[in-house]
Amino acid sequence: MKGPVWLCVGCDFSGYGQTHPAAFLSGWGKIYVTGQRLADKRVLVTAAAQGIGRASALAMAREGATVFATDVNTDLLETLKNESDGAIEIAKLDVRDDASVKSHVERARPDVLFNCAGFVHHGTILDATDDEIDFAMDLNLRSMVRTIRAALPGMLVRGGGSIINMSSAVGSVIGAPNRFVYGTTKAAVVGLTKSVAVDYVTQGIRCNCICPGTVESPSWHDRVKALGEKLGSYDEALQQFVSRQPMGRVAAPEEIAALVVYLASDESAFTTGHTHIIDGGWSGQ
Repeated sequence: MKGPVWLCVGCDFSGYGQTHPAAFLSGWGKIYVTGQRLADKRVLVTAAAQGIGRASALAMAREGATVFATDVNTDLLETLKNESDGAIEIAKLDVRDDASVKSHVERARPDVLFNCAGFVHHGTILDATDDEIDFAMDLNLRSMVRTIRAALPGMLVRGGGSIINMSSAVGSVIGAPNRFVYGTTKAAVVGLTKSVAVDYVTQGIRCNCICPGTVESPSWHDRVKALGEKLGSYDEALQQFVSRQPMGRVAAPEEIAALVVYLASDESAFTTGHTHIIDGGWSGQ
């Protein structure tokens, strides 16, 4: 077994031309000890090219897992493979396509399934179109149904597995302005998680979901930029997003990845059917 590795997370914030959320990350950028907590586990990650999915794929690989990182963005997946020194296997996977899901699950034979794909729509119920609702239901919810249906039989044959679904603090935990479509689908993910957990709790299957607050990611930067264009100031838009977080900062994807590693590992063997809120105190106000 390999010894522990000292890892500095969040220590380099260069390369951002505008104000980076790290300016609000008081005290973040810590040293973590990594080991082999996921040795001998096979992991399938969706939406692994960037954000939480990417950070989680890297974190689980560092903990000894055999990681199959998937996404529709193959260019970004290649950079993930390079960053992991080839330790992560990559593949193009469209979670909205049954055949694509089936073939990649058969290849990965996952002990751990991390469903991370999703999209954030802006607007109220009066703004939302039927097409937006259908798209979000398919990507944010039905994609998880597809992957779980494909992965669960193999997990049962092998005697167990951990399923981790990406939900959100916005949905069943709290409401947020202009997040009708997103909040509705993410609330449904909580119901899906609890149903799977209770149906298979005696057969070695654990199913949990993660409910983050605002997390720094490329897609989040896009939303900040879009708001900044309306307000005439990127920094003002950034402050609006950050100010709703009681800690005065947004989360780094590596912070969510640490929870993913825990739920993937045997350390969480007595944990199933729960919403794991990691929102910097947003829902506790």
